[in-house]
Amino acid sequence: MYQDFVLKGAICYSKTKDTLRFLEQGFLVCIAGKSAGVFPDLPDRYRHLPVADYTGKLIIPGLVDLHIHASQFTLRSLGMDLELLDWLTTWVFPEETKYQDAAYSLKTYTSLVEDLKRGPNTRACLFATVHVPGTLLLMDLLEASGLVCMVGKVNMDRNCPDGLREKDAETSATATREWLEQCGSYRNTAPILTPRFIPSCTDDLMRRLAAIRRQYRLPLQSHLSENQREINWVRELCPQSACYGDAYARFGMFGDEAPVIMAHCVWSEDREVELLAKQKVYVAHCPQSNTNISSGAAPVRRYLEAGIPVGLGSDVAGGAHTSIFRAMTDAIQVSKLRRILTGHNDAPLSLEEAFYLGTKGGGAFFGAAGSFEAGYEFDALVIDDGDLAPPFTLSPRNRLERIVYLSDDRHISAKYVRGVSIF
Repeated sequence: MYQDFVLKGAICYSKTKDTLRFLEQGFLVCIAGKSAGVFPDLPDRYRHLPVADYTGKLIIPGLVDLHIHASQFTLRSLGMDLELLDWLTTWVFPEETKYQDAAYSLKTYTSLVEDLKRGPNTRACLFATVHVPGTLLLMDLLEASGLVCMVGKVNMDRNCPDGLREKDAETSATATREWLEQCGSYRNTAPILTPRFIPSCTDDLMRRLAAIRRQYRLPLQSHLSENQREINWVRELCPQSACYGDAYARFGMFGDEAPVIMAHCVWSEDREVELLAKQKVYVAHCPQSNTNISSGAAPVRRYLEAGIPVGLGSDVAGGAHTSIFRAMTDAIQVSKLRRILTGHNDAPLSLEEAFYLGTKGGGAFFGAAGSFEAGYEFDALVIDDGDLAPPFTLSPRNRLERIVYLSDDRHISAKYVRGVSIF
């Protein structure tokens, strides 16, 4: 099934969050869908393999989106004058109601998947809607794309419109089990448990989902401490909890069964940070969305220093761009603004750190992904930035910086996922 091969070109990838490895001219070896390593000279044992010569082009790992709402792709750049809860009521919930229609789901999900296939992301965690048929359709389309994805059927049994709200906790949990039983034997697509957020899920539903998580050992994705009105709402709904994150923990949503992503964490307080670090919960940092719908600037530096695993999310349609190149740029810029507004207490993110978050940092949620170190799954982008070349020589780091800040997907000339050519 796999074809072993070699890519030749200028190679760049993360080793740590502070360290990028660059080779002006190197060889990246793919064996059985995994990286066998990067070499300045091709070792004799690999000289029999076919070589794709990308001399002059930059080769980097595929990018990872830890948080995207597939059903909101149609809403990009709409309603950006609203804050989170008003935006959900005005734009998001009415749109998601439409996904009970098979034809509408096919048209819109196909557009999203085509966009993702053309872009720089090779892996993603996606929210679908509460509708089982539409969720399965999305999974089928993503599987056919060759991308590696986790997809969640959303759970909601309160605080949403009648056309979207599931009848009760039992109905929602039963639909989730039915969805899991119908998931195909995919190679690249997997289910992820998806309670939308605590305001949309009753206590009974959260307990039922925790039981499903334990039974199936499922990863989980949800939202946490995105908006101050949302946090106050959770305090009213869960007065026994010490903080928003503690509510998830009390319902059994954290733990060792499988990894967990919490999107945003813009306003996490000290005890919540300690909880996330202790439970090794992934934070999906979504800087463009947090700006667009006025949530704030997440303290990413604090999370990194606390040892919390962090990746990046587009949060379409809170974010208008699916490219994680854009999320890298926004993460750096937002961190600079946060530093100014907090009295220079937090150092801004560097290019190295932002690139790490969008590759190896987020890729860790999938296992060994997001780097070219030996044993990592072979996800790679070939970037042809020749038309960007100035009349002087740029280092690979300078070239990478320009590609990240321009966030222009048109420069991608080849894309590989798990060693398979996407284009």
